[in-house]
Amino acid sequence: MGRSAFFIRLFGCPVQCPWCDSAGTWHSDYAPKEIERLTVEPLVERAVKSGAEFVVLTGGEPAIHDLSRLTRALRDSGMPSHLETCGGFEIKGTFDWITLSPKWQKLPLPENLERASEFKLIIEDEASIVKWIQEIGSCFDDRPVWLNPEWSRRADQRILNSICSCVKQRGAPFRAGYQLHKLYHVDQLDENVRRPVPLGGDESLGY
Repeated sequence: MGRSAFFIRLFGCPVQCPWCDSAGTWHSDYAPKEIERLTVEPLVERAVKSGAEFVVLTGGEPAIHDLSRLTRALRDSGMPSHLETCGGFEIKGTFDWITLSPKWQKLPLPENLERASEFKLIIEDEASIVKWIQEIGSCFDDRPVWLNPEWSRRADQRILNSICSCVKQRGAPFRAGYQLHKLYHVDQLDENVRRPVPLGGDESLGY
């Protein structure tokens, strides 16, 4: 049974990935005219009122911000905090769990590879898994390594086969991952989430 999480998506990311749906990369035709800026207190209040069991700080790239005050306030309120980061920036804050999802545009710092609780690799082509193993595979040890198909290529059988083959042949710590919240349209059920927009203004991308 999964645990319920409250997601805080922090604006801004200097790492430009072609598939990113973060607001900072939106096409100008779809960029919001105004963005509500919240301080720590109302963010923590919303998280507590949500009834969730923990908070996930994601982005964009959340580690470009100093998260010390926010994570301290979350801990004081009894809310564990998780971080999802590319690992390429100094992590400021105290976290109960760190998911490191590396990006080629900004490789993880050695200290962040050590701090990671798990790894999430975005598999965008058939060679992705081998390339990541060569780059950071020595750090994997017994921590989970999730292999997620890049969402716009989630139906590409070659990529799915490469993930299946890796899990079957290599075993632990590799695991097949998937963005199930998108299948359940979780975001559309949240009043705080804006309508999905096409990446780069290209409707053919579908999200």
